[in-house]
This record gives sequence, structure tokens and C-alpha cells, in this order.
Amino acid sequence: WVAKAFAEKNGHGFAGHQDLRTGNIREYGYNSRNPSSRVLMSSYTGRSLLLAMSLLAAPFLQANGTESSITKELKNLRSVPTAERPAAMVKVAEEIRTLPAGLPKVKLANGLAQLSTEGDPGQETLQAVADTLSQALSESPLPAKNDQPPTPYMELAQLVRYEHVTSSLKDPLLVKAGEKLAADDADIEKADFTLKDLHGKKVTLSQLRGKIVLVNFWATWCPPCRAEMPVLDAIYTHFPSQVVVLSLTNENEFTVGSYLAPTHYHPIVLLDEGGKVAKEFHVEGIPRSFVFDKDGKLVAEAIDERTPRQFLAMLAEAGLHP
Repeated sequence: WVAKAFAEKNGHGFAGHQDLRTGNIREYGYNSRNPSSRVLMSSYTGRSLLLAMSLLAAPFLQANGTESSITKELKNLRSVPTAERPAAMVKVAEEIRTLPAGLPKVKLANGLAQLSTEGDPGQETLQAVADTLSQALSESPLPAKNDQPPTPYMELAQLVRYEHVTSSLKDPLLVKAGEKLAADDADIEKADFTLKDLHGKKVTLSQLRGKIVLVNFWATWCPPCRAEMPVLDAIYTHFPSQVVVLSLTNENEFTVGSYLAPTHYHPIVLLDEGGKVAKEFHVEGIPRSFVFDKDGKLVAEAIDERTPRQFLAMLAEAGLHP
């Protein structure tokens, strides 16, 4: 039903917009994760076959990429058809591993890691990406920044915690990055907020206990946020008695209302003036989603755009079984 709903909604201006990311290392901000739009639905069978063939062939292929050629591949990765992207990511990961140790290798591995969380490339692909970043950081450890782990360590820690991969890297900064994420999640679980919707009605998170709550941070200018909207709409309309979807944005009422008017978007849209709630939720890039179970416990979160299958898997952690 989610696939059908997405197909029906996809003609209403939710997807197919211009890519915004320009660099390999992402400097996070509430208004800039710099992702690109992607087609959410794909043939998982065909994609899995392509990825399996790529993994089997990898040991017999010579990965001879150069820094410049790999940079070009990363820049063009979003233009690769969805079904072929996992195999392309594995290929780039193999090429990065052959580069000499150094900061350029770390930057390329980190850039690939940032791209890998967009959509659903599959667990094998994510593991290959994590292995590559782990190798790069093992060869060329980075110093702490103001006693905080640099971005590549945080990126790897996010892959481990939220994408459920493993890392062979033995580095205190990776441990510290993981501890920071755990502390942030503890803050989020205790967080509460009261915000107004587009009609001026107040909504309080803690008063929604008894239902599964999906909190999604988004913006009208954000392509992957717009790409998620048909899926969120389908979830909200198919589980009205079980799931509440809250879409939070720090944009003004006129901008949001003008954008949503022709879309017939059903979930509750809340205005987070000044991004105060986003800060409480440690949101540094969008889209970002959090799922709370009926008791208010944080049970799942997404650090990037999610597909229908991924959203359903997150909701299953809260006890939803369609």
C-alpha cells in the first residue's frame, strides 16, 4: 500500500528536484544537509543481484581509481540509476581503499559515507562504505577539534549506531563519537515540546502518549524532505488510530502554507520558530526522523531520507505491524 500511495502522490510535485550537495566533507547545519532528490521506489531484487555480482567480482578486479577520478565518481553518484547505485558505491569504496594513506583518502571515504545514507543501498553496501572509512581513519588518524571528534569519526559512529554496521577501527575518538550520539539520544528521549500548527492549534509531544509518534524535521527547500512526504502521508492516512506524524519546520507560516496548499499533505505540520526544538533534538541536518513508541520511548531514528520499507521497519520497532 505504501508503494501504491507513493506512486499516486508522486505526480504532485514532491520529488525530482535539483541536487544541492557540493562538497565531500559536510559541515552540518539545521538548514543544510545538502542532499539530492532520489527516486524512492526501486527493484530490490534486481539491485541485490547487481550488488552480489559486484561483491563477487571485486577481488578479481583491479581498482585503479585516482583521487580526481574518484572525486568525479562521487559527484556523479546521484545520477546513477537507483538499482545500480549500490554496486557503484561498492566500486568507489574499493577504489578509495587502494589510495595512499592521507587526508585526501579520509575526505573521499567520508564523502562516500555521507552519500551512502541517502535512501536504501542495502546492508552490504553500507558495510563496504564503513570498512573503507575505518581503513582510511586507521591509516591517518585525525586530531580532535576542541576536544570533539572530527566529522569523519561522527559519520562512522552514525553508520554504526543508526545503520547497524560494524567497524574494525580502534580509536578513542570513535568511542567518544559513539558516546556523544548515545548522550544526544538520551536528551531526545527526555525532550518535550509544544508547537503551533498552521491553524494556530497547539500540539504537545508528551500528550500523544498511547500512540506511536514519528517526528520528522524538514523544509520546503530540501529535495529529500519533499521526496519523503508521499511516504509520510501514506503512513499517516493508513494508520490514523495508531501513528501520529509530526512534520516540524523552522520556516514561516506563509512559506510552508504556500508550498503545502497544492499537495494535500495530511500529517500535522508544526512551526518550529528559530529551530528551538531542532536544537533540543540535536538535529544538524535534514531530513531527520525519530520514532517514539506508545510509552514515549525513542526506539528508532533516521539520519537521512528513508524509503517506505525503511520507515515501516522503524515503526515496527515501536510495535506497528501492518
